[in-house]
Amino acid sequence: MRSKAQPVPDTSALEFVGAAHSHELQFTPYRVFTREQWAKLRADTPMTLAPDELEVLSGIIEELSVEEVEMIYLPLSRLLNLYVAAAQKLHAVSSTFLGRMDCKVPFIIGVAGSVAVGKSTTARVLRALLARWPDHPRVDLITTDGFLFPNRDLEARDLMNRKGFPESFDTARLISFLADVKSGKEKIEAPVYSHFHYDIMPGQKIVIERPDILIVEGLNVLQPPTFERGSEPGPFVSDFIDFSIFIDADSDTIEKWYVERFMRLRNTAFRDPASYFHRYITLTHDNAIARALEIWREINFRNLTDNILPTRPRARLILRKDEDHGVSTVALRKL
Repeated sequence: MRSKAQPVPDTSALEFVGAAHSHELQFTPYRVFTREQWAKLRADTPMTLAPDELEVLSGIIEELSVEEVEMIYLPLSRLLNLYVAAAQKLHAVSSTFLGRMDCKVPFIIGVAGSVAVGKSTTARVLRALLARWPDHPRVDLITTDGFLFPNRDLEARDLMNRKGFPESFDTARLISFLADVKSGKEKIEAPVYSHFHYDIMPGQKIVIERPDILIVEGLNVLQPPTFERGSEPGPFVSDFIDFSIFIDADSDTIEKWYVERFMRLRNTAFRDPASYFHRYITLTHDNAIARALEIWREINFRNLTDNILPTRPRARLILRKDEDHGVSTVALRKL
């Protein structure tokens, strides 16, 4: 059980703004809730997940507890359910005004944050909870990893050491995919990425068939596009997202989680000769830790500080995690 969190003063919300001079601001666009304050917003939302389901939904190093789901994710699922209902009503009103019957348009939820911060776990538990609501039983989940350029292309562009950075993604293809989703297209294909093979899987596709909700999880969900001088500005990935969530934690804590996950995988999935990371099996324990830290500091930490953290203030909601993976505070953007 987590110890009771201390109340968070309103001024602490400034840390979520992410502006260079946040200490000079007289306001914050977020309202910050302690763990206990947020849990009360669950109201009468029922717990619809069994303990054995939580085990399946848990991450490699993050074990979901009943308490965590009840205090953090049930209130969040209630909030998202209200947003989906409001979006459906707005769509109906717009269709009436335009005098046409448009097809159903999926509500898109974006989940952003660093490598190893727990994005996938959050996305999975939200998918499971939201699918239990009667108004939107069909919930699909994709990751933006599928829109990375294949390794052969990254190698040709000398970008393998910048995998996960904005330039390593086929952003145009991702935006085209999201545009098709928002147009109500009946069947849309998305590429498949394998963490085991560390590459796009040729010939494999995920088919999205007009769900009620689509959860899009990835590093670049809130990433603005880069423009060349004189070029016309284009759409952002986030232009297609109806509700965005940023998973946050101290960088030193995420580093610890990254190394822990690396070592856990080294003793499991990496042992398979077909794994891309099988090469690390021959390293000693200390050398493996050193290699994990090197990858984190040279690639993932740089990407976090240069590209991912600057997108945090664009999120609708920020879940701030402690070292035990539990969410300590929730920051919700004011309307």
